[in-house]
Amino acid sequence: MITENFIKLYEKSFKENWNLPCYSDYGEDINYTYAQVAEEIAKIHLLFQHCSLRRGDKVSLIGKNTSNWCIAYLAAVTYGAIIVPILPDFKPNDVHHIINHSESTFLFTSDKIWESLEEEAITDLRGVFSLTDFRCLYQKDGETIQHFIRYHEQAMNKAYPKGFRKEDINYTELSNDKVMMLNYTSGTTGFSKGVMLTGNNLAGNVTFGMRTELLTRGEKVLSFLPLAHAYGCSFDFLTATAVGTHVTLLGKIPSPKILMKAFDEVKPNLIITVPLVIEKIYKNVILPIINKKTMKWALNIPLLDSQIYGQIRKKLIDALGGRFKEIIIGGAAMNPEVTEFFYKIKFPFTIGYGMTECAPLISYAPWDQFIPGSAGRVLDIMEARIDSKDPENITGEIQVRGENVMKGYYRNEEATKEVFTEDGWLKTGDLGTLDKNGFVYIRGRSKTMLLSSNGQNIFPEEIEAKLNNLPFVLESLVIERNQKLVALVYPDYECLDSLGLNTTDNIQTVMEENLKNLNKQVGSYEQISKIQLYPTEFEKTPKRSIKRFLYNSIAEA
Repeated sequence: MITENFIKLYEKSFKENWNLPCYSDYGEDINYTYAQVAEEIAKIHLLFQHCSLRRGDKVSLIGKNTSNWCIAYLAAVTYGAIIVPILPDFKPNDVHHIINHSESTFLFTSDKIWESLEEEAITDLRGVFSLTDFRCLYQKDGETIQHFIRYHEQAMNKAYPKGFRKEDINYTELSNDKVMMLNYTSGTTGFSKGVMLTGNNLAGNVTFGMRTELLTRGEKVLSFLPLAHAYGCSFDFLTATAVGTHVTLLGKIPSPKILMKAFDEVKPNLIITVPLVIEKIYKNVILPIINKKTMKWALNIPLLDSQIYGQIRKKLIDALGGRFKEIIIGGAAMNPEVTEFFYKIKFPFTIGYGMTECAPLISYAPWDQFIPGSAGRVLDIMEARIDSKDPENITGEIQVRGENVMKGYYRNEEATKEVFTEDGWLKTGDLGTLDKNGFVYIRGRSKTMLLSSNGQNIFPEEIEAKLNNLPFVLESLVIERNQKLVALVYPDYECLDSLGLNTTDNIQTVMEENLKNLNKQVGSYEQISKIQLYPTEFEKTPKRSIKRFLYNSIAEA
């Protein structure tokens, strides 16, 4: 059991970092010190007291990354409620389901999202609060929330007649074995499952970040991954707040252009991201440089190549703010070509591995210990094993147990039973290998693995990574059709336009050439029978993985 109490981590941090900057909303004149955040939390606690909110009551939270999102989250948890963060791009029907399934009594939401929800679909809510200014957007008949909020300041003055001071911070006593968060997975089919995360699961991740000094007091971080997702939540927000880091919240879609500007202005000390962001930088910034004829020639000359790689590394580091210790990439598989190039130029990046059910971290290694192809080393508070049915084939399902593993799925005993082995290991659903030093190597998802006619395992993700590196391919998806492999490809129309090649004949010619080149790179059992053009980008989960299940039975165009 983790010795540090999850809630007390924040009681201690607000006292110790009282005068330091805590949260800022990027592009807005909204800034909070740790003292101001603590006072806002105290105000919400008075509101909860007025509403007779009980320990273990559920509070849903949905909106883009903002200071008030963080304040609402911490106010609920430090009061003893169970927080239910919901991803803002979930459809209204899914949001209704999560609020109802979690049995939430209160909801914090953006005004815009509240307008898209149906009051009659979420009748158990007692009150709804705006993430803009915490005003009451809705109260159930018989509630007196709006009346209380009108006299909120007077209530604060009465509770803290000398003004709110650091010695007034005294959060609830709640042991780490209690459930403190329900995190609904993005899921691929039907409604998502509510992962029950305890204080111990959350503290396991946060204290790991503290011990390894991923972030320290007075440093800066830019939070652009959705905070309702376990990855961004644990490190950009929870670890950062526990150590006294200044968090700038990017409440916008993180396009490369917006991100680069924000990196330049914030100059973060750590960057937490997903592969898609880094792969776009590689494709848009680096490839055009190294594909020039003169550059290709220079890179073949010993000594010159290391100088050029050094210049590229410096240019990249400067473009990302110039002050970060490392970039941690997670959430999905990284393109092997991109990994290899970044490793070759000694770029300070590493790839970790986790899942919502582990809040999220399973494995990580600092950038100077990172091994290309791996997803880091299993944490010292976790164990991993490979479940392989074939003793001669060391690839099998990765199974884990330890401090970060969830309690189970909320109100879903069947799914909980399915995901744990009889001897108590969590089945990740990922296929991979484990070396003698505890480094994890992931091959793909067990659900997406295909079996060739001669019994060979085919991992579509590995073929897609190769295809995505070929000219004019923006993204791809390999599916099985009539016992043959077909690649759905969404072309890079922007690039085709810029070269005046955006005609059906030209695209067809390019893709035929890509097909030949791809089949030279893959095994005989992985040969692609055809490339089929797809008209739009593939639909993705909030962590930017393609929703494969939508395309597996796609009809031939």
